[in-house]
Amino acid sequence: MEPNPQDAIGINIYTASPTEESTQIPSSSQTTPQVGRKRRAVAKGVQKTISKTSMLVNFLPTGTLLTFEMVLPSVSGNGQCSPVSTQMIYALLGLCTLSCFFFHFTDSFRGPDGKVYYGFVTPKGLAVFKAGLGVEVPKDDKYRVGFSDFVHAIMSVMVFVAIAFSDHRVTDCIFPGHAKDMDEVMEGFPLMVGILCSGLFLVFPNTRFGIGCMAT
Repeated sequence: MEPNPQDAIGINIYTASPTEESTQIPSSSQTTPQVGRKRRAVAKGVQKTISKTSMLVNFLPTGTLLTFEMVLPSVSGNGQCSPVSTQMIYALLGLCTLSCFFFHFTDSFRGPDGKVYYGFVTPKGLAVFKAGLGVEVPKDDKYRVGFSDFVHAIMSVMVFVAIAFSDHRVTDCIFPGHAKDMDEVMEGFPLMVGILCSGLFLVFPNTRFGIGCMAT
């Protein structure tokens, strides 16, 4: 007697039990979305910070922001805001702020030998860093300190503060317990600084070729 085809099909089909489905599917559906949401949130925060501050880097002396980003992880203690790390962050901010201010009072010229010489601009002219070079220092009026130099220096300090305070490693130590308030402030502060500095640079164009800039 030949077997019934319906009986053969019924024997060969396998259906997973409800217990196996309930123990396997929820485990992946609960862990993977949570990890994905955290990664997307971190990436979104980094992208937002970069988009707001990338245009401000052009107002800073070359190397100042790079030095700050390289040293900050060491002095911040990996987010552990101890009294020592907080004081070190204050010191780092102070040094970088001074560099942003004073580097805008430097200028340079190219001598007859083709070398570039740097110095500070003063009311009397350019004062080179090293005396006795055997090269005549230009006496042009453009090497005298002026009002625009102070404007550029103050703008550079504002830009650095806007970028530095966009980092949670700085604000969490300097303003503990005010993370939400600082997020609201820094939501528009870098953009405002960028617009203000862009407008002032149109009125007071930069003609210096100081430290970190290419001399003509």
